[in-house]
Amino acid sequence: MAYDEILAERIRTLLLRRKGISERRMFGGLAFMVEGNMACGIVGEELMVRVGPSGYDDALAQPHARPMDFTKRPSRGMVYVGTAGFRTDDALLAWVDRGLRFARSLPAK
Repeated sequence: MAYDEILAERIRTLLLRRKGISERRMFGGLAFMVEGNMACGIVGEELMVRVGPSGYDDALAQPHARPMDFTKRPSRGMVYVGTAGFRTDDALLAWVDRGLRFARSLPAK
């Protein structure tokens, strides 16, 4: 499965000056990692955000968010965000920051 290259460039631009960020192909898409922990990524045209178990319900309450069900079973702590949910740069930044906050709360790998 290919991922949205334009979205990838938008995320790269947001992360340009941040420390400890790397990229890895996974889930058939692209993941952005913080100190080895996944923060967010792209699967197809959707944004995937790691929000953690404690941020899961709040994330799902946001417009255009739904459970990440890559394996056909919801993965608690991970959400997909449809394209309408990150149309603006501010909206995309809010989701990316949410993923970064959770990933930075984990021990480095």
